[in-house]
Amino acid sequence: MIRVGLGSLLSSATLRLALALCLIPVSSACLPQGQSDSIPGIAVAELPAEARETIALIRKGGPFPHRRDAVVFGNFEKRLPAKARGHYREYTVRTPGAKDRGARRIVAGRGGELYYTDDHYNSFRRIKEP
Repeated sequence: MIRVGLGSLLSSATLRLALALCLIPVSSACLPQGQSDSIPGIAVAELPAEARETIALIRKGGPFPHRRDAVVFGNFEKRLPAKARGHYREYTVRTPGAKDRGARRIVAGRGGELYYTDDHYNSFRRIKEP
């Protein structure tokens, strides 16, 4: 007979539930009110030159000019598709004339997807690459 403590049962049940939830497709009905599972797109050619430079650095693996580049993006605003913590990383898009990092960012997902925001995460557009 195997003895399992209540704490182990709870953590095991919690783990099974978490795994099961990850396997269920997310529909727009499951998203928070006002959030859509479709994000508007933008072609690379439509992005500012500085954003295209940032994409090139991301694809190359750096080096990145800002200390906070490549840090985990938490998606706390829930404007990007829900993914496990650590799926997204954020990168600064230089803003000419700005004395700080500015509001422009590219958020990259582990699957290669890229998102652009020019209003500090209030809205995103999925970057469409050829």
